[in-house]
Amino acid sequence: MPIETQRQQDQDRSVAGRFEMRRRLPKPGLEGIVTDICGYREMASGHFRTIEYASLTVPLVISFAEPFAIALGRAPGDNDRFGSFAAGLYAGPVVIESFGRACCVQVNFTPLGARRFFRRPMSELTDSMVVLDDVLGAEGMALRERLGNAPDWTARFDMAETFVAARLGDATKTPLEIIWAYDRIIASGGRTRISSLAERLGWSRKHLAGSFSNAIGIGPKTLSRIVRFNRALGLSRQQTADWADIAADCGYADQAHLVREFRDLAGETPGALSAR
Repeated sequence: MPIETQRQQDQDRSVAGRFEMRRRLPKPGLEGIVTDICGYREMASGHFRTIEYASLTVPLVISFAEPFAIALGRAPGDNDRFGSFAAGLYAGPVVIESFGRACCVQVNFTPLGARRFFRRPMSELTDSMVVLDDVLGAEGMALRERLGNAPDWTARFDMAETFVAARLGDATKTPLEIIWAYDRIIASGGRTRISSLAERLGWSRKHLAGSFSNAIGIGPKTLSRIVRFNRALGLSRQQTADWADIAADCGYADQAHLVREFRDLAGETPGALSAR
């Protein structure tokens, strides 16, 4: 879902009788750390399914109602239930199901911001959902209780922002070398050669990959794949999109390479995705 463009205003995406969704961009002090904060509540029974493609969002979900069913790269089973949790980066599709009684606040972190907030190697969250008390302990459980008792979404968003800002106060800074390399990959649309980044830093590719994994949970090669995929996905939504042109523009070897990447990162071919 697109991020709203009006800062500090709670945006209403409610559908009468079915669900309500509110969204807020973070205050200026959290820019580059948090992309947005969402509130979601279901008000009608049913079985709802969402597929999220590989992205660079690290979510913290704090639930006050029934859990979601979530699985990586497949349909969730009976044992795949998660209430309040954090999820690391995953290079593939995430299938999310709910059953009409979900209610939660979701704080979406950037990959670099997540390392500072969670204060741990992000490789510990990669390809997984980790329950709230394991990532934030008693502090996180206390936040869950306060959010659940808050009178409205505005109060909840204010609490969440205050909590995030407080944890960042004495957090360890991300090494400037990692920030530089990350920014280069993003700015190039995932087309920068990893060997060139390592050479500019005076690091080996192995050291660069290990440092990236610690900081954001994935290596620079995987980061580049996700960036290229999301750029291709964005270009495909233009009315004049041509898959061969998109493949060339995004740095894929050929259209067959693009198709393979879409299968891995979205779980679908480009054609199937466009048709849907």
